[in-house]
Amino acid sequence: MTTAEERAQRAGTRSTAKAVGAPAVMKVGVMVLSGILGILTSRLIISHYGTEAYAQYGLLTALPNLLPFADLGISAVIINTIAGSSDPRNDLKVRRTIVTAWRALLISSAVIASVAILITALGAWPLLLGNGLLPESGSITALVCLLVFAAALPITVGQRILVGMQRNTIQVAAQAIVAPFMILSVGACILLSAPAGGFLAIFSFLGSALVSLTCLTIGARLIYPQVGKAMREVPRVKSAPGVPIMNVAWPMMVQFLALPIAMQTDRLLLSHLTTGEELAQYNLASQLFGIVLQTVSTAGLALWPIYAKARAKGQVRSPVQPTLWFLGLGLAAGLALAVVSPWLVEFVSDGQLHLDGWLVGGFVAFVALQAAKYPVGMYMTDERGLKFQVIPILILVPLNLGLSWYLIPIIGAGGPIIGSAISTLLCQLVPNLLYVRRDLARRRTATPDPTVQRLADESNGSPEV
Repeated sequence: MTTAEERAQRAGTRSTAKAVGAPAVMKVGVMVLSGILGILTSRLIISHYGTEAYAQYGLLTALPNLLPFADLGISAVIINTIAGSSDPRNDLKVRRTIVTAWRALLISSAVIASVAILITALGAWPLLLGNGLLPESGSITALVCLLVFAAALPITVGQRILVGMQRNTIQVAAQAIVAPFMILSVGACILLSAPAGGFLAIFSFLGSALVSLTCLTIGARLIYPQVGKAMREVPRVKSAPGVPIMNVAWPMMVQFLALPIAMQTDRLLLSHLTTGEELAQYNLASQLFGIVLQTVSTAGLALWPIYAKARAKGQVRSPVQPTLWFLGLGLAAGLALAVVSPWLVEFVSDGQLHLDGWLVGGFVAFVALQAAKYPVGMYMTDERGLKFQVIPILILVPLNLGLSWYLIPIIGAGGPIIGSAISTLLCQLVPNLLYVRRDLARRRTATPDPTVQRLADESNGSPEV
C-alpha cells in the first residue's frame, strides 16, 4: 500500500469513526435512559398487571418488527437520493422522490388499516398471535395498535431524511421520547386504578408516532422548503410526476418482507409451541439485549449515507475494517450484559422469571453477528448490492424457521435466538463478505479512488486539478 493510500485510509477511518461514534454515543445515552425507564416500566406492568399482561405487551409491541416491509423499500431510495445530492434543499429529484414515497406510503397505510380491520372482524387475532394474546382485550388492542401504526407510517419519511442528511444523531435523540411517555402512561393507569393491563401496548405505538412527527418536523427544516412543496404536490399526479424507485425499492422490500418472517417470528413460535412462561422469558431477554442491538443498529445506520455519498463521488470505501470493529465491540457488549443479566432479571421480574444459559448465550452470539453484518450491509445499499442479498435472505427464511421450530422443544426459549444466530451467519454475514471482497476488487480496477489520486498528486508535488 502506498503512502497516499495509507493517508487516505486513515482519513476515511477517522471520518467514519466520527460519523458512527456520535450517534452511537447518543444512542448509548438514550438507551441508558430508555433502558432504566423500560426496566421500571416492565416491573410496573408485571407487579400490577401480571406476567400474562407483560407477555401480551411484548408480543404486540413487536408487531412493527413484522411489518418493516410496510414502507415498500422506500427508505433506501430516500436515503440514497438525499445522501447523493449536492444540494438537497433545491434538488428537484429529492422533492420528487419524497412525493413518490408519500404516495406509496399512503397506499400502504390504507392497506394495513384495512387488513387489521378485516382480521378483527373475522376474529382471527388469536389464531395469528397464539397463546400470548389475552382473550378479553387482545384482539381490540391489536387492532388499535395497527391503526396507530398505519396512521403514522407516512410521517416516517422524517427519519429517512435525517439519515440521508447524516443527522442520525438527531433521529436517535428523538427516540428518547418513547420511554418517558411509556412510564408516564403506565404510571397514570396504575394511579387511576384503570384496568388497562390488556391495552398497554397502545402507548408504545403512540410514543413511536410522536418520534416520527418530531423527526419529520426537524427534517423539513433541514431541507426547507422541500417537504412543504412535496406535501402540496402529492395529489398533483399529472403536474408533479413521481420518479422511478422500484429498481432499488423492490430488493429492499424483499428484505423487509423476508427478514421479519425469519427474525421476528420468535415470539409467535414460542406463543404457539410453549406456555406463556417461555414467552415472558424471551420478552425480557429481548428487552435487555435489545439495548445493545439498538445501539449497534444506530451506529451501523450512520454508515449508509457515508457509503452512498462515496459511491456518488466515485470513491471506494471498504467496510472490512469497520466490520471487525463492530464484531469485537458487539461481542464485548453482549458478554458484559450477560454477566450482569442475573441481577437485572431478578430486579425486573421481582424473582418471577429466570433466563437460562441457552437463551443468554444465544443472544450474545446474535448480538455479535448482527453487529458484524451492519458495515457490509450498509456498503451493499446500491442496486447491485441490494439485489445480491435477495437470494441468501430467501434461503435464510426457511432455514431460520426450521431451526427455531426444531430447537424450541429441546432447549425452550433459547431455541429461536440460536436459530436466528446460525442463519444470520450462514445466509447474511458470510455471503455478504464474499460479495464485498469481489465488489471492492471490481470497483478499484474500474475506477481509481479520487481521494487517493489527489493525495498521491499532492505527495508528488503535482498541482491539484
